[in-house]
Amino acid sequence: MNNQVYQRSDFVNSNEVRWCPGCGDYAILAGIQKMLPELGLPPEKHVFVSGIGCAGRLPYYMNTYGFHTIHGRALAVATGLKSMRDDLSVWVITGDGDCLSIGGNHFIHALRRNIDVNILLINNQVYGLTKGQFSPTSKCGQITKTSPEGVKLAPINPIALALGAGASFVARCIDKDPVHLKEVLMAAHAHKGVSLIEIYQDCHIFNEGAFDEFSAKANRAARTIYLEHGKPLVFGEQDEKCLIIDNNKIYVNSATENNFYLHDVTDLNAAQRLANLSPEKFPIPLGIYYKNNRQIFSLDNKILKSKEDVELLYRKKAFWRNI
Repeated sequence: MNNQVYQRSDFVNSNEVRWCPGCGDYAILAGIQKMLPELGLPPEKHVFVSGIGCAGRLPYYMNTYGFHTIHGRALAVATGLKSMRDDLSVWVITGDGDCLSIGGNHFIHALRRNIDVNILLINNQVYGLTKGQFSPTSKCGQITKTSPEGVKLAPINPIALALGAGASFVARCIDKDPVHLKEVLMAAHAHKGVSLIEIYQDCHIFNEGAFDEFSAKANRAARTIYLEHGKPLVFGEQDEKCLIIDNNKIYVNSATENNFYLHDVTDLNAAQRLANLSPEKFPIPLGIYYKNNRQIFSLDNKILKSKEDVELLYRKKAFWRNI
């Protein structure tokens, strides 16, 4: 058993961090590096796999193993890695464009398979690396370089999609609350199976203030609900309001002891209702929506490398003959 105590410095390398000033990715990177020492694993037991996008640079700044893959394929690589090296803690860093556009197929099947990896979906609702085009999660009406009259398509809801695809751990965080982010990341690591953590991240260059309406400190108490298992869905400056889930209805009410609904992370139906709340009418739920322990995808039989040479291969009875 490894009894060594690790520090944040053990997971920080000497590479210069190169994102735009004020980018939310700085906070996410710092949160990860502060969280990893508490897991008790040495740096060489962690692997960060990323796709293409601004967030894809994150593995370069980690003093761990890493793999900067091609567009949309981070989960394919991570699936292969975890299948053959179950002893590694595998983290996938992806963005709303990388994961939900070209990588959408890999995303839904990784969730369905329940491969034991942690997916950090960093969502800024815009293509940042390619300079400001609309992404699969851009809001209707959002003005971008490729939607000068506003986005016409309805955005993908990553939380609802993950729940529908069979994800066994689904959560949402914001880049501006590092303490909460750390708690959720540690819970995701402890979970056996696929973990999806959607992180709302502010892109100051191409989509500034996209989440300020609820993520800014002054607005957070009134516009967000922090989900805790077994706790009521309360919000407001004095926790004076609460969400009530009653059969097929969900509504806001004043918080009194006799009308509390207690959040249950094992209730898929409740999680789906929370995932589909209208942000115009309801506060934004942050935290763990759903958690369920089910069979993990693994290879029962590892592929053995044959030591037979070419001559022995030719002597086998089954072979192709040229005619």
